Amino acid sequence: MLGIEDTLVSEDLLREAFCCDLAACKGGCCNSEGESGAPLDEEELPIMKALVDMVWDDLTPRGQEVIREQGPFFKDKAGDWVTSVVEGRDCVYCTYGPDGMCLCAIEKAFREGKFKTHPLYRDGKEPFMKPVSCHLYPVRLKKLGDYIAVNYDNQPELCGCAQHLGRKLNVKVYQCLKDSLIRRFGEKWYEQLCLCADEMKKAGMI
Repeated sequence: MLGIEDTLVSEDLLREAFCCDLAACKGGCCNSEGESGAPLDEEELPIMKALVDMVWDDLTPRGQEVIREQGPFFKDKAGDWVTSVVEGRDCVYCTYGPDGMCLCAIEKAFREGKFKTHPLYRDGKEPFMKPVSCHLYPVRLKKLGDYIAVNYDNQPELCGCAQHLGRKLNVKVYQCLKDSLIRRFGEKWYEQLCLCADEMKKAGMI
């Protein structure tokens, strides 16, 4: 593990090859099996609730039904806030393109510029793309006392195509997730992570 500021970073982020290949996986991380959806930070809850109406028409009928019954998020058995899911699979925010690609309705609206006029984003605040945990995947965060563990969730059955593309292009997890890691931890933190990668390369460790 690498100690950077208040985080403990798994060396797998620097060692393992990974480059998202949406054309191959069709957005499988948004509709993989599980009772809980994407983990949410407390500060994200009011944002997720406020944006439901703006993405409502893009949601599936079953996703809309689950939100009416349960809400857009809930506390799972571990006591963590997570997005609601449809029948143990799709996140309620899943929407599908004509090619069968699973898309996040929140990110779709963000990229179409729909959130720019929302009252949440007055005074020049950057619109919300999607939950940080979704943006970070396949990296997962876990609180360990005063530290945050930053781990690579290695799932070949789900992201094997991304691992293959990463090896082909020589892209590592931390490089693929540059934008999301900076979003969560800041540019200074990411620069320190890159320095660690450089030192490990010199030492022949990666």
